[in-house]
Amino acid sequence: MDDFVRNKLTEWGFSEYIQKFEDEGIDEESFYCLDFRDIANLIPKVGRRAIFKKRFRLLKGEENTSYQETVDSPPHFQQENEEAAGSDQVLPSTSATKDKGKRQLDLQGESSKWPSPLKKRQHASGPGSYTEEIILSDVKSIMRFVQQRLPNQDSKINRFLRNKISDLETDKRVLVGVFGKTGAGKSSLINAVIGEKNLLPSGSISACTSVMIKVEANMKSPKYEADIEFITKEEWKDELWSLLNFLGDNADVGNDQDEEEDYRDIDEKLSAVYGEEWRNKSADDLMDNKYFKEIPEFLQSKRKILTCESAKELSAKCVKYTKNDSKDGDGKDRKRWYWPLVKCVTVRVPKNYLLQHVTIVDLPGTGDRNKSRDEMWKSVVESCSTVWIVTELNRAAAEKETWEILKSASSIMGNGGECQQIHFICTKSDNIEDSDDSSAAGVRALIFKKNMKAKEEVNKEFKKLNKVKKHFGDDCFKVFTVSSKEFFKKRHLEPDETEIPKLQEFLQDLNDCHSETLNYVSEAYGILSLIQGARSRNVAGNTADVCKDLDEKISHGLAKVKRPMEEAYMTFDKCLSEGVEKSESSCDRVLKSILQPRGVKGSAAHKTLKCVVENGGVHKPKKKEKKPINFNVKLASCLTDSIDEEFKKTFPNERKCGAFNGVINTFSLDTKELIQKYKDVELQLTFLKTEEEKIKTVLNKTIRESKKTIYKSLTTTIEENMQDCYQQAKGFRGKDSLKNMRDTIKQHVYSLKNTMFDQAKDVMLSQLRDLKDDILKELKETMQKSIELSLKTNDYSLPDFTVELAEVKKHFNYLKESQEEETPQICFALWGEAADA
Repeated sequence: MDDFVRNKLTEWGFSEYIQKFEDEGIDEESFYCLDFRDIANLIPKVGRRAIFKKRFRLLKGEENTSYQETVDSPPHFQQENEEAAGSDQVLPSTSATKDKGKRQLDLQGESSKWPSPLKKRQHASGPGSYTEEIILSDVKSIMRFVQQRLPNQDSKINRFLRNKISDLETDKRVLVGVFGKTGAGKSSLINAVIGEKNLLPSGSISACTSVMIKVEANMKSPKYEADIEFITKEEWKDELWSLLNFLGDNADVGNDQDEEEDYRDIDEKLSAVYGEEWRNKSADDLMDNKYFKEIPEFLQSKRKILTCESAKELSAKCVKYTKNDSKDGDGKDRKRWYWPLVKCVTVRVPKNYLLQHVTIVDLPGTGDRNKSRDEMWKSVVESCSTVWIVTELNRAAAEKETWEILKSASSIMGNGGECQQIHFICTKSDNIEDSDDSSAAGVRALIFKKNMKAKEEVNKEFKKLNKVKKHFGDDCFKVFTVSSKEFFKKRHLEPDETEIPKLQEFLQDLNDCHSETLNYVSEAYGILSLIQGARSRNVAGNTADVCKDLDEKISHGLAKVKRPMEEAYMTFDKCLSEGVEKSESSCDRVLKSILQPRGVKGSAAHKTLKCVVENGGVHKPKKKEKKPINFNVKLASCLTDSIDEEFKKTFPNERKCGAFNGVINTFSLDTKELIQKYKDVELQLTFLKTEEEKIKTVLNKTIRESKKTIYKSLTTTIEENMQDCYQQAKGFRGKDSLKNMRDTIKQHVYSLKNTMFDQAKDVMLSQLRDLKDDILKELKETMQKSIELSLKTNDYSLPDFTVELAEVKKHFNYLKESQEEETPQICFALWGEAADA
């Protein structure tokens, strides 16, 4: 025990418990971590415990006094307070505690770097506030206590309850993907937005386009951490073989500019890992363990964890895994850099509340040549709820590479993903070297003028992208003009004028929308209602009638859900039939665009087509200004074009709408009405209401994930049909190999065009049908199982949790009221599942 705990217990009038706290090893840090069960063990007397909990909450800085009465004095605490009232001991007031304000900020991980609006929001009583943290901690403690007290009997209801309580512990995260070319200011932007100036390195060291960097909060430790995931040994060996073969086949580079650039890239990659030792060695030689002594985790297929006290220290340690340095010294000796072996780096920032439920992902522009990294890239991009496209303001509208990133990834983010918003972020807005007026007012005026012009030009450019807009809603696109440098230095602009606080507020809204507390408390309330309902002995007479009513409501609800799903199936059938016809008639055009592209002849055409067939129909050029090639996507383009508009309507990414016209969210057992009719089974019906909301959330997530697979199925089917052709074509060597590759591809496509596109249509329709059947089955079986457990199962051996139920109910009612009053507007767009929970 330290002086802090001893002094606090004395100040509050709990000196008789000093020895108990000392025996349990409670110091200042663990004191702040005490939960519901810990306090019950330390202070067994009910009345004394009630007062301690009130003092404890005040110390932890809860400011919402209107709710404080509810938090501190639920029904079962009235007895505790009455008992405490009879005590002769007068407890000193805590209102003058000198360090209360300071501790409140410390506990929340706040610091002076945050703008004042964000500080105010963090202390609000609405979603994501500190009050919610206390509620969540309290209810988690209660549920751990409940789980410990459940009987060890292996009955159906016991197994169900244990599984339900275990399922409560889930950490759901929202992904924000960040795209942008090297030097656009991505790292500086992320650092500024999350308030960590030295976290992601930027400057002289060039970015490695292969490595994906995730940034999220570390809510469990005060340390800065980096979790480094490597590609497998087998993947690296395959890559080595491919790289060394290329060098062997192109020993005389000649004047081919593309080949020269490829050679430089390979030299750079191999020299990063091996220095000069890779030359004249085989792939087997280079897999020797001696080259990986610094990273034994790579050999063991494990992750490497770096832990540091500061962001600057972590950044310095991470550089060799995320960046590509130039030659050191005289250019002969190089340090070892391991970025070619890295798949992903996850950086965790301690107690950063903007990242509590949000992960920011710094993404390579168009994926990667390495299959493993490319698959991870696709899975992350399709899971992003928001995408930030970052480019320098001076070239925002004209930067081709930036717009190509958006165009090439739009189908993966949109109909093939779950992206709801695209933020086009123009960086370095303070760059005004051409200013004739050096006065402070003149500089500010010029910055604002350039910002407005950039926003107008970018919005005009976006309006031209009809194919991109087919995947997104009308209000999805927003433009920001930011200056990370000005945000920190404040030379010409106030922080708010840099628009960094707008992005911070957006992240805070994402955290608020997450509503982890409301979801957790709602489900906990349902579980406790089920337990108490199962202990009831006076409901047998009503169960038959209420079950009959519930069965009717389930049948009616299922029919209501089924109808729009079947209508969607018929619509897609019609759209795809048109797409098949167009696909068959456009084969010549598509083949010509890939096999004989304009302006590409001779060795360049041969090399490009060779890359396409060797990589399963896909080619990602090294030069950023060149468009990536995907033969499979091209062949499937008429099919995807035929359904894009309808797919966006049927599976909107805006969650306030919901798939199939929001029919899942309309499913209801009308438990509120039934409670009025069957008062004796109110607890059971309360449980059914929470289960209904839970299954709707699960089903919405199922649909969201399934729709990605359904949309991709058109291209996937084409890709599978083309693999034999690619295998055959890549085997040609020497004279006429270009002609032979072209002829092989043409003949294969012509032989399959009357069946391949029809097959793609049938696969997609089959997956739609399976989704409908799975949704209806899951909805029916889950609700029937819940009815059986709540209304047809009694277990009088279950403990009495009346007190715990009352406390959780109070928390639940408060959160519902807060949600209705204070949920930010963005939540209604981003958080459909939890609505009306």
